[in-house]
Amino acid sequence: MEFDNWTVIGVGRPQARVAEPGLRMLAWNVPPSELIHIPEHWLKYPEPEASLHYLLSIIYIGFFIASMIGNGLVIWVFSTAKPLQTPSNIFVVNLAIFDFIMMAKAPIFIYNSFNRGFELGFIGCQIFAFVGTLSGIGAGMTNACIAYDRYNTIARPFDGKLSRTKAVIMVVFIWIYTIPWAILPAMEVWGKFAPEGYLTACTVDFFTITFDNRLFVTAMFVFSYCIPMIMIIYYYSQIVSHVFAHEKALKEQAKKMNVESLRSNQNQNSQSVEIRIAKAAITVCFLFVTSWTPYAVAAMIGIYGDQNLLTPGVTMIPALNAKMVACIDPYVYAISHPKYRIELNRRLPWLAINETASDTNSTATEATTPPAAVA
Repeated sequence: MEFDNWTVIGVGRPQARVAEPGLRMLAWNVPPSELIHIPEHWLKYPEPEASLHYLLSIIYIGFFIASMIGNGLVIWVFSTAKPLQTPSNIFVVNLAIFDFIMMAKAPIFIYNSFNRGFELGFIGCQIFAFVGTLSGIGAGMTNACIAYDRYNTIARPFDGKLSRTKAVIMVVFIWIYTIPWAILPAMEVWGKFAPEGYLTACTVDFFTITFDNRLFVTAMFVFSYCIPMIMIIYYYSQIVSHVFAHEKALKEQAKKMNVESLRSNQNQNSQSVEIRIAKAAITVCFLFVTSWTPYAVAAMIGIYGDQNLLTPGVTMIPALNAKMVACIDPYVYAISHPKYRIELNRRLPWLAINETASDTNSTATEATTPPAAVA
């Protein structure tokens, strides 16, 4: 690679070349020893204003605090509260762990941003990208498993009960499935990690156009994005179809019997709780889809399309979306999961969560299925 943006003076720190007086290019403050790790695509862009770096760092500080508190509470409550220690909720804890890990790497981005660039260098980049890849793919596969569990719970209430052993095996499989996708590029066995955007974050390199790299990015797109996406869409579409068919059958039967409804008050309350939990699961999976789709599109454009579309500012948006979902997930539980709200109210009464035990009674959940997993 040619160091187009640099003039090295003696043995000291390289001095930035400027496109015009007062205009510095990206990577102006990166030593030549670290510059080789930055895709040439980024070197043609001017450095962003310092205020943009500071704004992003402040946003990430907010994300970091929200994720640490929210996911920390989910892990703590779901892992220690007996009413929530069900096979289905093993997926909840697993997703919270991935979300927690996702934002645990935020200090790297924050430090880089306050220093306006690739300050932590190659090692910091590798750690950031490894953790992000591991947690992102793991969260996707966990959401797919939650969709599968919700489908079985709602569509097959009597024979779809998930055992603890099966849930644990599925979680172990998620980790086994996920880890290679993070290790291979980290060791540069297949694919590699590289800085992106303003050089303060790192991800899979989708700018190096070689056969091996294209194959890796494409394989990752299929196995880490398309497969969980297809599973999520399939299972939740089946849930919606089943609910509509069931409601239609009940209405037709009630009409034949000349009654307003076949549901008792207890069944209506049960239905309400199950619907709340299903809505929460669908909401979180929808968040996953909307947050990771921009990243997947950017990767495909980078490896197959017009790379000029991917400016530093544009590529920071998918990165921001992907981090945001890791912060929102736990608060969806707090809003929509009745038993979680009860436990929070019991342990942290100063949160003033309004949820009573009578609101959480669900015959279907307690008698025929495990309490719902909320992604």
